[in-house]
Amino acid sequence: MGNRKKPVVIGVTGGSGSGKTSVTRAIFESFKGHSILMLEQDSYYKDQSHLPYEERLMTNYDHPLAFDNDLLIEHLNKLLNYEPVEKPVYDYTIHTRSEEVIHVDPQNVIILEGILVLEDERLRDLMDIKLYVDTDADLRIIRRMSRDIKERGRSIDSVIDQYISVVRPMHNQFIEPTKRYADIIIPEGGQNHVAIDLMVTKIQTILEEKSFL
Repeated sequence: MGNRKKPVVIGVTGGSGSGKTSVTRAIFESFKGHSILMLEQDSYYKDQSHLPYEERLMTNYDHPLAFDNDLLIEHLNKLLNYEPVEKPVYDYTIHTRSEEVIHVDPQNVIILEGILVLEDERLRDLMDIKLYVDTDADLRIIRRMSRDIKERGRSIDSVIDQYISVVRPMHNQFIEPTKRYADIIIPEGGQNHVAIDLMVTKIQTILEEKSFL
């Protein structure tokens, strides 16, 4: 195993509603049929089963401390050594990790996606390519509103309140500053087909250099 080439790790980040998931999906789709997997940082929220439910309700999901990066790094290192992992599943209805896990087999390309994947230096050091999806705040709030109202049954007032009290300050304090660590900044997320094509070409080059393709 020791002489095997390490998988390529691509970090994709950006604020909530930036389109980072669309970018991740577009890259993933371009390599369909190849050896590729997606790892979402959202799966690695900390286990909070030791806390009373009332306290869990107050979780700030946009803060770096909400994530169990130690476990994520441990899993990433295993995948880099071509070992499978059991990815946790987070249950937002009870605001803690569920009993369930998802078996993930190692692949040649790993896309790691999440709002704070570039915030932790240990994670950055494991990445070959770091992407930041940069979308104007007004578009991000509109997308988040539309998603939370449709998919999560939230009221407009509660979405706005959460945005102003938590999402916006956390974005400015923790997410936006990680832009400086990115190799590539993609404006307007999933709609930016030129940037996505360039990314795919770059990844193909790296894979060819490693003789994965």
